[in-house]
Amino acid sequence: MFAAPMQLSVISPARRSTPLSPESPSPTASSAAVDQVDVRGPRFAAWITTAVLVLVLVLSTFQTTAAAVLLAVQAVVFAIGAARGPRKSPYGAFFGHLVAPRLGPTTEREPVAPLKFAQLVGFLFAAVGVLGFALGAPLVGTIATGFALFAAFLNAAFAFCLGCQIYPLVARLRTQSARA
Repeated sequence: MFAAPMQLSVISPARRSTPLSPESPSPTASSAAVDQVDVRGPRFAAWITTAVLVLVLVLSTFQTTAAAVLLAVQAVVFAIGAARGPRKSPYGAFFGHLVAPRLGPTTEREPVAPLKFAQLVGFLFAAVGVLGFALGAPLVGTIATGFALFAAFLNAAFAFCLGCQIYPLVARLRTQSARA
């Protein structure tokens, strides 16, 4: 049902994946200049994140403290992903050690930098959500969680990483401000 939209090329140049040819089966051979990961890992992580954030929203309807705690745990996952990259985040490590070995070889890879930025954006929304729930502003918590959920679901279901789309703009602004 969703196979056709997933075939569309909605990946920005910053996230465009690198197909691996039979001549270069090694991930390091095709990604010597730019650190890259298997595209299936971030999508797997996005599905877990989507489930966690849905649970946060369900919990928030009757127990905002529990929602704040679960969202804080997700914020830590986002922070680890932003600081250490997708391979070393809890969901990425789970994928790399337990899921990826059971799959066929990867045919596409994507750069790590936009993914780390997307995790940072997720962390910021989760942090705002935690503060909202913890400080008695559940509407703020719900809205922030909803934004994070929207972005995670786009990545999981349609391979459209919202943070990765924004990354080239931010990288360009950082480069321009460094020159000034």
